[in-house]
Amino acid sequence: VQLQASGGGLVQAGGSLRLSCTASGRTISNYHMSWFRQAPGKEREFVSAITRSRSTYYADSVKDRFTIFRDNAKNTVYLQMNSLKAEDTAVYYCATSAGLIISSLGNKNQYNHWGQGTLVTVSS
Repeated sequence: VQLQASGGGLVQAGGSLRLSCTASGRTISNYHMSWFRQAPGKEREFVSAITRSRSTYYADSVKDRFTIFRDNAKNTVYLQMNSLKAEDTAVYYCATSAGLIISSLGNKNQYNHWGQGTLVTVSS
């Protein structure tokens, strides 16, 4: 499966952005889908995940501000980001893998399909 992330940009603190991740090659309805991010000089970290059954998971740092959802008909997963902070500045990646289990969703080493990343810059 190939993943294409888009929607990043420059936004002021307190603003909103919606990221999209469109898949090709396979239908995402059979996959758990996740977002990770990587800030300059830091390791890639888990942001959010949505399972095949639409259960959602969030890092504590984005809970109540970010919302993940999926449109299987469009083969796309979204990340709605509200109340953005300067510390949300990062390259955001969507990811998936066959055979993911719920307990491993936050582990970047369990993923073997990654999008190319989209840069989100939040100015304070």
